[in-house]
Amino acid sequence: MPSRKRERQLARTRYERRRERAARAQARRRARLRLGAIILTVAVVLGGVTAIGLALGGSPKPSRNATSATGSPATAATGAGTCRYTRTAGPDTTFVGLPPPTPDRTAGQVAAIHTNRGTIAVALDTAASPCTTNSFAFLARKGFFNHTSCHRLTTAADGIYVLQCGDPSSTGLGGPGYEFGLEHVPSNAVYPAGTVAMARAASPGSNGSQFFIVYRTTSLPAPGYTILGQVTSGLSVVTTVAAAGVNPAHPPAPKLPVVISSVTVTPGGSS
Repeated sequence: MPSRKRERQLARTRYERRRERAARAQARRRARLRLGAIILTVAVVLGGVTAIGLALGGSPKPSRNATSATGSPATAATGAGTCRYTRTAGPDTTFVGLPPPTPDRTAGQVAAIHTNRGTIAVALDTAASPCTTNSFAFLARKGFFNHTSCHRLTTAADGIYVLQCGDPSSTGLGGPGYEFGLEHVPSNAVYPAGTVAMARAASPGSNGSQFFIVYRTTSLPAPGYTILGQVTSGLSVVTTVAAAGVNPAHPPAPKLPVVISSVTVTPGGSS
């Protein structure tokens, strides 16, 4: 066999092997991130309890009967009132730095999520979820959410009613290059309409940048999803998008695209 032809064959074989290894590695990453999260796996347990994963999440203003999640490494806070953010790596991450370890607990902070469909105002729960709101405000200041799409809409067909956003890659696999744990979840597992909560993967300690807005009361199983805050105005933006349904050509993206132009976090309700 001519040496040139042999070299081409060997090069082709090496290329195919590299491609197979890369495909296997990607499959393993996707499997680890899966749990309805980031690839929305909906599981029905005991005739009706639905589980969702990282690509999904939602919570409203925490009810007074909500409790903080506990247990390492699931919790976001460490001693002395500081927060723990763990650096991660992945092909779809956009790293803009780590949030400061000491959270801003100032009450009355409001996030304004500016979209092509209108503005959604969210009262952040800095008291019950200081590390979560600290991370969200940090990413907003860094422009992390600018020009990103809300990549997933769930409907009655899923038994879950949320619009999920916060992934710069729009794949459901993206994040900020760090993760942190649960803080404040409703003890009754009920997330009323208007709740905004953090999406995560199977691990309770896998919160990142993805969040979801609940547009119709939804029940989610333990250990639950950290409450970020409560929509105070603009929920009609989400209900209008939900009414149009999922894009049949690109599920689970909404038929009416939602693009976030920017997110601002301000004290006392100014936006």
